[in-house]
Amino acid sequence: MVMMKSLVCLEPTKMVYQQRNKPSPAPHEALIKIKNVGICGTDIHAWAGRQPFFSYPRVLGHEICGEVVATGAQVERLLPGQQVSVIPYVACQQCPACLSGRSNCCENISVIGVHQDGGFCEYLCVPAANLLPADDLDPEAAALIEPFAISAHAVRRAAIADGDDVLVVGAGPIGLGVAAIARADGARVAVADTSATRRDHVRQHLALPVLDPGQHDFELRLRQCFSGALAQKLVDATGNQAAMNNTVNLIRHGGSITLVGLFKGDLQFSDPEFHKKETTLLGSRNATPQDFVRVAQLMAAGRLTAGMLLTHRYAFDALADVYQRDVIDNRQLIKGVIQF
Repeated sequence: MVMMKSLVCLEPTKMVYQQRNKPSPAPHEALIKIKNVGICGTDIHAWAGRQPFFSYPRVLGHEICGEVVATGAQVERLLPGQQVSVIPYVACQQCPACLSGRSNCCENISVIGVHQDGGFCEYLCVPAANLLPADDLDPEAAALIEPFAISAHAVRRAAIADGDDVLVVGAGPIGLGVAAIARADGARVAVADTSATRRDHVRQHLALPVLDPGQHDFELRLRQCFSGALAQKLVDATGNQAAMNNTVNLIRHGGSITLVGLFKGDLQFSDPEFHKKETTLLGSRNATPQDFVRVAQLMAAGRLTAGMLLTHRYAFDALADVYQRDVIDNRQLIKGVIQF
Protein backbone atom coordinates (compact mmCIF):
# COMPACT_ATOMS: atom_id res chain seq x y z
CA MET A 1 0.00 0.00 0.00
CA VAL A 2 1.33 3.43 -1.00
CA MET A 3 1.41 5.91 1.89
CA MET A 4 1.08 9.69 2.00
CA LYS A 5 1.71 12.43 4.56
CA SER A 6 -1.28 14.10 6.20
CA LEU A 7 -1.38 16.98 8.69
CA VAL A 8 -4.07 16.04 11.20
CA CYS A 9 -5.77 18.13 13.87
CA LEU A 10 -6.06 15.37 16.46
CA GLU A 11 -7.86 17.56 18.98
CA PRO A 12 -8.01 21.27 19.76
CA THR A 13 -4.49 22.81 19.77
CA LYS A 14 -2.79 19.60 18.58
CA MET A 15 -1.57 19.23 14.98
CA VAL A 16 0.57 16.23 13.98
CA TYR A 17 1.76 14.54 10.81
CA GLN A 18 0.51 11.04 10.11
CA GLN A 19 1.26 8.53 7.40
CA ARG A 20 -2.02 7.42 5.85
CA ASN A 21 -2.94 5.22 2.91
CA LYS A 22 -2.98 7.04 -0.41
CA PRO A 23 -6.65 6.92 -1.44
CA SER A 24 -8.10 5.46 -4.61
CA PRO A 25 -10.97 7.19 -6.42
CA ALA A 26 -14.50 5.79 -6.35
CA PRO A 27 -16.24 5.56 -9.74
CA HIS A 28 -17.54 9.17 -9.50
CA GLU A 29 -14.36 10.66 -8.04
CA ALA A 30 -10.98 11.96 -9.14
CA LEU A 31 -7.75 11.59 -7.20
CA ILE A 32 -5.84 14.85 -7.05
CA LYS A 33 -2.30 15.63 -5.97
CA ILE A 34 -2.44 18.72 -3.78
CA LYS A 35 -0.48 21.75 -5.04
CA ASN A 36 -1.65 24.63 -2.82
CA VAL A 37 -4.14 25.01 0.04
CA GLY A 38 -5.36 28.26 1.52
CA ILE A 39 -5.67 28.62 5.30
CA CYS A 40 -9.13 29.83 6.30
CA GLY A 41 -10.54 31.22 9.52
CA THR A 42 -12.34 27.89 9.82
CA ASP A 43 -8.97 26.13 10.06
CA ILE A 44 -7.91 28.55 12.80
CA HIS A 45 -11.15 28.16 14.78
CA ALA A 46 -10.99 24.35 14.44
CA TRP A 47 -7.47 24.31 15.89
CA ALA A 48 -8.67 26.45 18.80
CA GLY A 49 -11.75 24.26 19.42
CA ARG A 50 -14.16 27.08 18.55
CA GLN A 51 -15.63 25.62 15.37
CA PRO A 52 -19.24 24.42 15.84
CA PHE A 53 -20.44 21.12 14.38
CA PHE A 54 -16.86 19.88 14.22
CA SER A 55 -15.39 16.51 15.15
CA TYR A 56 -11.81 15.33 15.69
CA PRO A 57 -9.48 14.04 14.40
CA ARG A 58 -9.80 16.00 11.18
CA VAL A 59 -7.60 16.82 8.20
CA LEU A 60 -8.35 20.50 7.63
CA GLY A 61 -8.23 22.50 4.41
CA HIS A 62 -10.98 23.39 1.96
CA GLU A 63 -9.33 26.04 -0.26
CA ILE A 64 -7.61 23.61 -2.59
CA CYS A 65 -5.77 23.56 -5.90
CA GLY A 66 -4.56 20.21 -7.18
CA GLU A 67 -3.62 18.17 -10.21
CA VAL A 68 -5.72 15.24 -11.40
CA VAL A 69 -3.67 12.03 -11.26
CA ALA A 70 -6.41 9.39 -11.67
CA THR A 71 -10.15 9.21 -12.29
CA GLY A 72 -12.91 6.77 -11.45
CA ALA A 73 -14.63 4.68 -14.09
CA GLN A 74 -17.64 7.03 -14.38
CA VAL A 75 -15.61 10.24 -14.79
CA GLU A 76 -15.45 11.52 -18.36
CA ARG A 77 -14.77 15.26 -18.27
CA LEU A 78 -11.45 15.25 -16.40
CA LEU A 79 -8.05 13.97 -17.52
CA PRO A 80 -4.83 13.24 -15.62
CA GLY A 81 -2.57 16.28 -15.65
CA GLN A 82 -5.38 18.85 -15.45
CA GLN A 83 -5.13 21.50 -12.76
CA VAL A 84 -8.34 21.90 -10.79
CA SER A 85 -9.84 23.98 -8.01
CA VAL A 86 -12.01 22.18 -5.47
CA ILE A 87 -15.60 23.21 -4.79
CA PRO A 88 -15.66 21.88 -1.21
CA TYR A 89 -19.43 21.87 -0.63
CA VAL A 90 -20.72 18.33 -1.17
CA ALA A 91 -24.50 18.73 -1.39
CA CYS A 92 -27.14 16.02 -1.23
CA GLN A 93 -28.93 17.24 -4.40
CA GLN A 94 -32.21 16.00 -2.93
CA CYS A 95 -33.36 18.51 -0.30
CA PRO A 96 -35.59 21.49 -1.18
CA ALA A 97 -32.64 23.88 -1.18
CA CYS A 98 -30.68 21.74 -3.65
CA LEU A 99 -33.71 21.17 -5.86
CA SER A 100 -34.24 24.94 -6.05
CA GLY A 101 -30.65 25.52 -7.18
CA ARG A 102 -29.33 26.63 -3.80
CA SER A 103 -26.92 23.82 -3.03
CA ASN A 104 -24.80 26.29 -1.02
CA CYS A 105 -27.32 25.97 1.84
CA CYS A 106 -28.10 22.27 1.39
CA GLU A 107 -29.84 20.84 4.48
CA ASN A 108 -27.36 17.93 4.53
CA ILE A 109 -24.23 19.66 3.31
CA SER A 110 -20.83 18.10 3.95
CA VAL A 111 -17.89 20.46 3.56
CA ILE A 112 -14.52 19.01 2.62
CA GLY A 113 -12.05 19.97 5.35
CA VAL A 114 -14.83 20.55 7.89
CA HIS A 115 -17.29 17.65 7.99
CA GLN A 116 -14.93 15.31 6.12
CA ASP A 117 -11.17 15.24 5.67
CA GLY A 118 -9.69 17.97 3.52
CA GLY A 119 -6.58 19.16 1.75
CA PHE A 120 -3.85 19.31 4.40
CA CYS A 121 -2.44 16.14 2.83
CA GLU A 122 -0.58 15.03 -0.29
CA TYR A 123 -3.50 13.37 -2.11
CA LEU A 124 -7.27 13.66 -1.89
CA CYS A 125 -10.25 12.03 -3.60
CA VAL A 126 -12.98 14.47 -4.60
CA PRO A 127 -16.27 13.98 -6.46
CA ALA A 128 -15.63 14.95 -10.07
CA ALA A 129 -18.68 17.23 -9.96
CA ASN A 130 -16.84 19.27 -7.31
CA LEU A 131 -13.78 20.00 -9.45
CA LEU A 132 -13.40 23.13 -11.58
CA PRO A 133 -10.74 23.04 -14.34
CA ALA A 134 -8.21 25.81 -13.71
CA ASP A 135 -5.30 25.16 -16.06
CA ASP A 136 -5.00 28.82 -17.06
CA LEU A 137 -4.49 30.07 -13.49
CA ASP A 138 -1.50 30.23 -11.18
CA PRO A 139 -1.86 27.46 -8.55
CA GLU A 140 -1.98 29.98 -5.70
CA ALA A 141 -4.79 31.86 -7.41
CA ALA A 142 -6.64 28.62 -8.12
CA ALA A 143 -6.48 27.72 -4.41
CA LEU A 144 -8.07 31.07 -3.57
CA ILE A 145 -11.05 30.68 -5.87
CA GLU A 146 -13.02 29.31 -2.90
CA PRO A 147 -12.79 32.36 -0.60
CA PHE A 148 -13.34 34.65 -3.55
CA ALA A 149 -16.42 32.56 -4.46
CA ILE A 150 -17.90 33.17 -1.00
CA SER A 151 -17.39 36.87 -1.66
CA ALA A 152 -18.92 36.58 -5.12
CA HIS A 153 -21.97 34.87 -3.66
CA ALA A 154 -22.39 37.67 -1.11
CA VAL A 155 -22.15 40.27 -3.90
CA ARG A 156 -24.79 38.37 -5.85
CA ARG A 157 -27.05 38.06 -2.79
CA ALA A 158 -26.72 41.81 -2.23
CA ALA A 159 -27.65 42.42 -5.90
CA ILE A 160 -24.75 44.88 -6.21
CA ALA A 161 -24.80 46.61 -9.57
CA ASP A 162 -23.05 49.32 -11.54
CA GLY A 163 -23.26 52.66 -9.73
CA ASP A 164 -24.26 51.31 -6.30
CA ASP A 165 -22.72 52.84 -3.16
CA VAL A 166 -21.35 49.90 -1.16
CA LEU A 167 -19.77 49.76 2.28
CA VAL A 168 -17.84 46.58 3.11
CA VAL A 169 -17.30 46.15 6.85
CA GLY A 170 -14.38 43.86 7.62
CA ALA A 171 -11.17 43.65 5.58
CA GLY A 172 -10.39 39.99 6.10
CA PRO A 173 -10.20 37.71 3.04
CA ILE A 174 -13.97 37.61 2.46
CA GLY A 175 -14.42 41.35 2.86
CA LEU A 176 -11.48 42.04 0.55
CA GLY A 177 -13.03 39.74 -2.03
CA VAL A 178 -16.43 41.42 -1.70
CA ALA A 179 -14.82 44.84 -2.19
CA ALA A 180 -12.84 43.70 -5.24
CA ILE A 181 -15.79 41.98 -6.92
CA ALA A 182 -18.22 44.82 -6.15
CA ARG A 183 -15.75 47.22 -7.76
CA ALA A 184 -15.45 44.90 -10.77
CA ASP A 185 -19.24 45.14 -11.06
CA GLY A 186 -19.01 48.94 -11.24
CA ALA A 187 -19.97 49.81 -7.68
CA ARG A 188 -18.49 52.71 -5.71
CA VAL A 189 -16.89 50.90 -2.75
CA ALA A 190 -15.53 51.87 0.65
CA VAL A 191 -14.08 49.48 3.22
CA ALA A 192 -14.12 49.78 7.03
CA ASP A 193 -11.92 47.87 9.48
CA THR A 194 -10.56 48.52 12.96
CA SER A 195 -7.14 47.01 12.10
CA ALA A 196 -4.50 49.41 10.84
CA THR A 197 -2.69 46.48 9.19
CA ARG A 198 -5.77 45.53 7.21
CA ARG A 199 -6.55 49.12 6.29
CA ASP A 200 -3.02 49.43 4.91
CA HIS A 201 -3.54 46.22 2.93
CA VAL A 202 -6.69 47.67 1.35
CA ARG A 203 -4.86 50.84 0.36
CA GLN A 204 -1.88 48.97 -1.08
CA HIS A 205 -3.59 46.07 -2.88
CA LEU A 206 -7.09 47.33 -3.71
CA ALA A 207 -6.58 51.11 -3.81
CA LEU A 208 -10.03 51.74 -2.32
CA PRO A 209 -11.18 54.28 0.29
CA VAL A 210 -10.75 52.76 3.74
CA LEU A 211 -12.16 53.91 7.07
CA ASP A 212 -11.58 53.26 10.76
CA PRO A 213 -14.95 52.64 12.50
CA GLY A 214 -13.36 53.63 15.79
CA GLN A 215 -12.71 57.21 14.74
CA HIS A 216 -15.00 59.84 16.20
CA ASP A 217 -15.83 61.21 12.75
CA PHE A 218 -16.39 57.81 11.09
CA GLU A 219 -19.90 58.65 9.91
CA LEU A 220 -18.77 61.95 8.39
CA ARG A 221 -15.96 60.19 6.52
CA LEU A 222 -18.39 57.51 5.37
CA ARG A 223 -20.77 60.12 3.99
CA GLN A 224 -17.87 61.78 2.17
CA CYS A 225 -17.33 58.54 0.26
CA PHE A 226 -20.91 58.56 -1.02
CA SER A 227 -21.66 62.20 -1.87
CA GLY A 228 -23.04 62.96 1.59
CA ALA A 229 -25.20 59.85 2.00
CA LEU A 230 -24.84 56.71 4.07
CA ALA A 231 -24.25 53.37 2.34
CA GLN A 232 -26.86 52.16 -0.11
CA LYS A 233 -25.76 48.54 0.35
CA LEU A 234 -23.69 47.21 3.24
CA VAL A 235 -21.95 43.84 3.35
CA ASP A 236 -20.66 42.75 6.75
CA ALA A 237 -17.79 40.25 6.70
CA THR A 238 -16.62 40.69 10.28
CA GLY A 239 -18.39 37.97 12.22
CA ASN A 240 -18.26 40.51 15.05
CA GLN A 241 -21.42 40.90 17.14
CA ALA A 242 -21.02 44.62 17.82
CA ALA A 243 -20.27 45.42 14.19
CA MET A 244 -23.19 43.37 12.91
CA ASN A 245 -25.60 44.91 15.40
CA ASN A 246 -24.51 48.37 14.22
CA THR A 247 -25.08 47.80 10.50
CA VAL A 248 -28.59 49.28 10.48
CA ASN A 249 -27.11 52.61 11.59
CA LEU A 250 -24.78 52.81 8.57
CA ILE A 251 -27.28 52.44 5.72
CA ARG A 252 -29.47 55.08 4.13
CA HIS A 253 -33.25 54.85 4.00
CA GLY A 254 -34.19 52.09 1.56
CA GLY A 255 -30.80 50.44 2.04
CA SER A 256 -29.85 46.79 2.42
CA ILE A 257 -27.62 44.72 4.69
CA THR A 258 -26.03 41.42 3.67
CA LEU A 259 -24.41 39.40 6.45
CA VAL A 260 -21.71 37.03 5.28
CA GLY A 261 -19.90 37.09 8.62
CA LEU A 262 -21.21 34.80 11.36
CA PHE A 263 -21.07 34.75 15.15
CA LYS A 264 -22.60 32.45 17.75
CA GLY A 265 -25.35 34.56 19.29
CA ASP A 266 -28.30 36.82 18.59
CA LEU A 267 -28.53 39.91 16.43
CA GLN A 268 -29.92 42.97 18.21
CA PHE A 269 -30.76 46.33 16.66
CA SER A 270 -33.37 49.05 16.93
CA ASP A 271 -36.60 47.88 15.33
CA PRO A 272 -37.80 51.48 14.73
CA GLU A 273 -34.52 52.25 12.95
CA PHE A 274 -34.83 49.04 10.93
CA HIS A 275 -38.43 49.76 9.93
CA LYS A 276 -38.20 53.46 9.18
CA LYS A 277 -35.44 52.71 6.67
CA GLU A 278 -37.46 49.84 5.15
CA THR A 279 -34.30 47.80 5.52
CA THR A 280 -33.62 44.67 3.48
CA LEU A 281 -31.69 42.12 5.56
CA LEU A 282 -30.05 39.11 3.91
CA GLY A 283 -27.81 36.26 4.95
CA SER A 284 -25.16 34.79 2.65
CA ARG A 285 -23.73 31.30 3.09
CA ASN A 286 -20.99 29.46 1.17
CA ALA A 287 -21.14 29.66 -2.65
CA THR A 288 -22.59 27.87 -5.65
CA PRO A 289 -20.77 26.44 -8.69
CA GLN A 290 -21.94 29.54 -10.56
CA ASP A 291 -19.93 31.70 -8.15
CA PHE A 292 -16.79 29.58 -8.62
CA VAL A 293 -17.05 29.90 -12.40
CA ARG A 294 -17.49 33.66 -12.14
CA VAL A 295 -14.41 34.03 -9.95
CA ALA A 296 -12.31 31.92 -12.32
CA GLN A 297 -13.42 34.16 -15.18
CA LEU A 298 -12.55 37.33 -13.24
CA MET A 299 -9.14 35.88 -12.39
CA ALA A 300 -8.46 34.91 -15.99
CA ALA A 301 -9.35 38.47 -17.01
CA GLY A 302 -7.00 39.94 -14.38
CA ARG A 303 -9.85 41.55 -12.41
CA LEU A 304 -9.07 39.43 -9.33
CA THR A 305 -5.60 38.41 -8.18
CA ALA A 306 -4.16 36.27 -5.40
CA GLY A 307 -2.25 39.33 -4.21
CA MET A 308 -5.51 41.00 -3.18
CA LEU A 309 -5.70 38.48 -0.32
CA LEU A 310 -2.38 36.71 0.09
CA THR A 311 0.06 37.79 2.80
CA HIS A 312 1.89 34.61 3.88
CA ARG A 313 3.20 31.34 2.43
CA TYR A 314 3.96 28.14 4.35
CA ALA A 315 5.78 24.93 3.47
CA PHE A 316 3.59 21.88 4.08
CA ASP A 317 6.46 19.79 5.50
CA ALA A 318 7.22 22.36 8.23
CA LEU A 319 3.74 23.63 9.08
CA ALA A 320 2.97 21.42 12.09
CA ASP A 321 5.87 22.89 14.05
CA VAL A 322 4.95 26.52 13.40
CA TYR A 323 1.15 26.40 13.10
CA GLN A 324 0.45 28.10 16.42
CA ARG A 325 3.22 30.70 16.16
CA ASP A 326 2.96 31.59 12.47
CA VAL A 327 -0.76 31.06 11.86
CA ILE A 328 -2.82 31.14 15.06
CA ASP A 329 -0.88 33.90 16.85
CA ASN A 330 0.14 35.89 13.75
CA ARG A 331 -1.64 39.25 13.93
CA GLN A 332 -0.27 40.21 10.51
CA LEU A 333 -1.88 37.24 8.75
CA ILE A 334 -4.72 37.99 6.35
CA LYS A 335 -4.49 35.00 4.02
CA GLY A 336 -1.89 32.24 4.01
CA VAL A 337 -1.31 29.53 1.43
CA ILE A 338 0.37 26.18 2.03
CA GLN A 339 2.81 25.10 -0.68
CA PHE A 340 3.41 21.40 -1.38
